[in-house]
Amino acid sequence: MSRQSEAIDTSVPPSGTGCVECDATGGWWFHLRRCAACGHIGCCDNSPSQHATAHAEATGHPVIQSFEPGEDWFWDYRTDNFLDGPVLAAPTQHPQDQSVPGPQGRVPADWPSKLHP
Repeated sequence: MSRQSEAIDTSVPPSGTGCVECDATGGWWFHLRRCAACGHIGCCDNSPSQHATAHAEATGHPVIQSFEPGEDWFWDYRTDNFLDGPVLAAPTQHPQDQSVPGPQGRVPADWPSKLHP
């Protein structure tokens, strides 16, 4: 079994439509990322809390996929590079009507100043 196939499980659905930790704490996100191994949805590294990377570091799950509409790229934290990957279990993106940043109602008016470069 290849390292890539060990890091990607195409049968696992996403954990929800938003960042698990941000939803639990009332936080907000810029963009969403999906763990390719377990389906955990976390916020991107530009987001204030960077939960997708924290999840990868805590679990050892090294591959994420964008959870943004129209994006299907994968990222491998082990190599710090994009990679090609298979189609994951549906849904493969957050709902089209979900705000970006999101979720609506929790994003501060000065959100651009709170993003990580």
